[in-house]
Amino acid sequence: MQLQDRLTITEVKQAIAQSQNYLLRQQYEDGYWWAELESNVTITAEVVLLHKIWGTDTTRPLEKVETYLRREQREHGGWELYYGDGGDLSTSVEAYMALRLLGVPPTDNDLIRARNFILKRGGISKTRIFTKFHLALIGCYNWQGIPSIPSSIMLLPEWFPFTIYEMSSWARSSTVPLLIVFDKKPVFPINSTITLEELYAEGINNVRYELPSNGDWTDIFNWLDHGFKLAENLNLDPFREAGLKAAERWVLQRQETTGDWGGIIPAMLNSLLALRTLDYNVADPAVVRGLKAVDNFAIVTTDSYRIQPCISPVWDTAWVLRSLVESGMAPDSPELVRGGEWLLKQQILEYGDWAVKNKEGRPGGWAFEFANGFYPDLDDSAVVVMALDKLKLPDEEAKKGAIARCVDWMATMQCRLGGWGAFDKDNNQDWLNQLPYGDLKAMIDPNTADVTARVLEMLGQCGLEMEPERVSRAIAYLTREQEADGSWLGRWGVNYIYGTSGVLSALALVAPQTHKDIIARGGAWLVDCQNQDGGWGETCRSYNDPTLKGQGVSTPSQTAWALIGLIASGAATGKWEKKAIEGGINYLITTQREDGSWNESEFTGTGFPGHFYLKYHLYQQYFPLIALAGAQELIL
Repeated sequence: MQLQDRLTITEVKQAIAQSQNYLLRQQYEDGYWWAELESNVTITAEVVLLHKIWGTDTTRPLEKVETYLRREQREHGGWELYYGDGGDLSTSVEAYMALRLLGVPPTDNDLIRARNFILKRGGISKTRIFTKFHLALIGCYNWQGIPSIPSSIMLLPEWFPFTIYEMSSWARSSTVPLLIVFDKKPVFPINSTITLEELYAEGINNVRYELPSNGDWTDIFNWLDHGFKLAENLNLDPFREAGLKAAERWVLQRQETTGDWGGIIPAMLNSLLALRTLDYNVADPAVVRGLKAVDNFAIVTTDSYRIQPCISPVWDTAWVLRSLVESGMAPDSPELVRGGEWLLKQQILEYGDWAVKNKEGRPGGWAFEFANGFYPDLDDSAVVVMALDKLKLPDEEAKKGAIARCVDWMATMQCRLGGWGAFDKDNNQDWLNQLPYGDLKAMIDPNTADVTARVLEMLGQCGLEMEPERVSRAIAYLTREQEADGSWLGRWGVNYIYGTSGVLSALALVAPQTHKDIIARGGAWLVDCQNQDGGWGETCRSYNDPTLKGQGVSTPSQTAWALIGLIASGAATGKWEKKAIEGGINYLITTQREDGSWNESEFTGTGFPGHFYLKYHLYQQYFPLIALAGAQELIL
């Protein structure tokens, strides 16, 4: 395939070199890469609340949070769930709460605008459960309107139809500490007493502290909640105290030596709230380490303070290494060797929560963060293996051993349906998402097309072996998951562009002959949703409204995903979508900045579809480089 005259191979090579140089400048001394993981403002607001509750607010520069929150407020008065969403009620209530805790009076012009936005959307009574929960901690909402969760679920045996291990890893690590908090229902005295009565649209005297009714079978959970609350009030649960003790032990056992819990802020904050509820002293080592771990997620500038929901050094490092090698850097370059050796040290060789449902596997995966030994994941592990496989390290035998051990672990994590989930095996009891407590609809971790595709891509790209029956089941799963229009949903990236790109990259390697028609349909769908500027984009709203799939403002990361998918599709089918590929390359080259980087404001990462989104600040750097590298190889 030849580029159009306006795009010469020299321009592509120049864009690649500039991108490589930019990424090399971002490398940390220890060898890893790591950039900000941005989310909405609730994470920071909840950290303000945490420090107020612990009385540690004066030991952190929380006054800078005010600048951050004011900067993130939009013209309509609210705060967003993701860039350009028009504002989100629960997010706005938590931002308002944080500003009030920081001493901003309700007469402040920004808070007046925020209050108007919040009241127009129904006020506090219409917010999500977790917003109400945080308000209840300081007496701004009544615990009667918060779901009850019996602490005795900690004591359920493995053979029981439901245990805490049927929850996703992130739900589990966040929920177990909340068993303690929800049981005790504390209202903490703080030094910034507020009521937030002004945010109740119906008036504070008319508030009904109750769980929302859906008018369908799921209302049975409301009746169960009435029963749980009655049992609490009458102390009818004989296993209550034993359950609370088990929850406390579980929380303490899962704290990393660095202080982290689960590698995510919600689990960390909830665990610290549980310890506060149990009257742990602020000087207790577990508390000290936990608060320090939260500090490590902070980004502090001269005038602002914000908290990341998670940190992504393993993920970022693996993708950067892959992009640099694929774009032509020598696999034994000193910078790449440092990165590869750093990754090798991060392999997790201890058993984690995954072993509860996987009795045969031996540990060997990688996690997302610096410290998260209980929760390695399949997506990170596959990307790390692909990165390491491309490198030439001083100890190649050690590298091969690490890869082999990881692949063995991954094989045992395959789900009954044929695919892979992110953290657990057969974590698919969907009824949990109907619980009032689970209103973020993220209570489980079932197998998904994008994670399954990543595992298969790893096998195909690295020439690794897994039992043929496992591979066949995974391919069959991906075949079933294809949408009627040829696309695949993306669970961990926005959205159908991400999912389709990943599956095409996998099938082109492991099933190019047998699944040529399926691959062609996926490629055709990508062509159909290309924007006129040559790029691709997709709004986060496509999770709520699939008619919006593949539609949105062009972004470098989503354009790169589409190009990667089209190049894979062309390699498998022999049908090259020349015009579409040229348009995508042109978009990336013309939007690249002078320093070799790309910029995008949109959120293209997914936490919980429909409810929580992420902006990985390196997505717009390494994915375009991978796409340009594939195009360069194609046209030479």
